[in-house]
Amino acid sequence: MKITWPGFDVYAYTGGKSFNPAQPTVVFIHGVLNDHSVWVLQTRYLAHHGWNVLAIDLPGHARSQGPAAASVEEAADQIHAMLDAAGLDKVALVGHSWGSLIALEAAARMKERATHVVLIGSAFPMPVAAPLLEASQSNPEKAIAMINVFSRATLAAPPSAMGPGTWVHGASMALNRRILASNPTVNLFHLGFNACNNYSNGLNAMAALTGPVLFINGAVDQMTPPKATQALLLQAKASGQVVQVVTVPMGHHQMNESPEETLQALRNFLR
Repeated sequence: MKITWPGFDVYAYTGGKSFNPAQPTVVFIHGVLNDHSVWVLQTRYLAHHGWNVLAIDLPGHARSQGPAAASVEEAADQIHAMLDAAGLDKVALVGHSWGSLIALEAAARMKERATHVVLIGSAFPMPVAAPLLEASQSNPEKAIAMINVFSRATLAAPPSAMGPGTWVHGASMALNRRILASNPTVNLFHLGFNACNNYSNGLNAMAALTGPVLFINGAVDQMTPPKATQALLLQAKASGQVVQVVTVPMGHHQMNESPEETLQALRNFLR
């Protein structure tokens, strides 16, 4: 479906089901050089089990029009504006990697409108190594190869994600290239990594949340290792929030390398 607000449309995948205003809604926010397709198993399951699903392409990415956000804060404002345009009062926010920071910041601004927050492959701070940040600007193809080495813990997806025998590494490389090419006016790779690298409001945002928080970490995640969530986790506990932590047995792309475990964690938390 398309969500329209003044000037441009944003694409949201609904899991193959029509929007039902009587059901609760989950908004999925992807990471750098990704789109709605990374959530394929989780979105289709929830859409067919009592939830509205909106897996968006961030503005300026893939099927979505509009300006690509240059900071986490700007992207959070876009999420807020999208929810207003869609007439959504309360939603659960689920974000992966850069999208987890966007979900965190958006939820802090939305207060009670954010019923649940799920941070997958998250970290705070989320620094990007200087050679990788530089390569994302000067040599994106090299940087895409780098992140797909660090992000992946398996070569073939489990049967429930992308089909048996799918070459995970190659499929991810192809997706990254396609998203980079989808916006000829700005380097989405460098823009997203720079936004992660510069975000400094994570602890304040966590302290401002009013709903429960779920962390889904990858046991062998080299991009955002589980220990990188400790500052956020400690802040959440200090603020009295209800916190759950689930560690799945793969790397940084938990949604399709550990699809069943990620889905089970989401399902149990949202209940």
